[in-house]
Amino acid sequence: MKKLQYLFMSLAALLFATPAFAQAAAVNGGSPAGQWVPLAAGLGMAIAAGLCGLGQGRATASATEALARNPGARPGIFIFLILGLAFIESLALFTFVIIFIKVQA
Repeated sequence: MKKLQYLFMSLAALLFATPAFAQAAAVNGGSPAGQWVPLAAGLGMAIAAGLCGLGQGRATASATEALARNPGARPGIFIFLILGLAFIESLALFTFVIIFIKVQA
């Protein structure tokens, strides 16, 4: 119940803060959302990199466990491990490219 109360208090504070952000457009003459793009890009890349790292760790751990159980299946496991790690890494690179394009625009 206490956590739910903190959640609703946080949401109320966020909702009451929106007029303050709306006033920044009149003062600065530009969109207030534009000032948050680099921060959001950095946060997005941090989340993507962290989750890709977790995925790569889990994939490597699973492959190691599979090799420990069945050493004869090494060639098949190795191929799929490398393929999986390449796909996971490509997700981080795609995120980087999308963020780079968004910040430049």
